[in-house]
Amino acid sequence: MTVQVHFLPDDIIIEAEAGEPILEVADRAGLFIPTGCMMGACHACEVELEDGTPICSCISAIPEQDKFVINLIDEVIW
Repeated sequence: MTVQVHFLPDDIIIEAEAGEPILEVADRAGLFIPTGCMMGACHACEVELEDGTPICSCISAIPEQDKFVINLIDEVIW
């Protein structure tokens, strides 16, 4: 399933496959998401979903839905 992924605040839209790792999709879009432990423990890669829910992008994948909005957090607090 193809998903339209919208990265904020950069307003970049890219197509991805459901199940693709968020970090890989961001990289393909030319965006950098900082990482640390790559296990979701340090929260260096934390991004927010459209509703404000924080997720660790290193352990998260694109869900099966038509559109998916990810807000890249500008301020790293860890």
